[in-house]
Amino acid sequence: MYNAQTLTQRIKEQAKKQNILIRDMLSACDLSINAISQITDKKGLSCFSLARIADYLDCSVDYLLDRTDNPKVSK
Repeated sequence: MYNAQTLTQRIKEQAKKQNILIRDMLSACDLSINAISQITDKKGLSCFSLARIADYLDCSVDYLLDRTDNPKVSK
């Protein structure tokens, strides 16, 4: 099953690697400034919001969801 803690950790790690501020990313993705901190295993994140974040970070949704260790996007 997917883990909210892993999802938030991977989002933060990818942003840090690219010197992207979380607030700037969330703003660019039209998400609330609290979107990352509000992710829980029960609430989750909409698929569209997750896709926007992955696109912004130029990584795969599968990577953010811990389904792969390769952050590269297959096009």
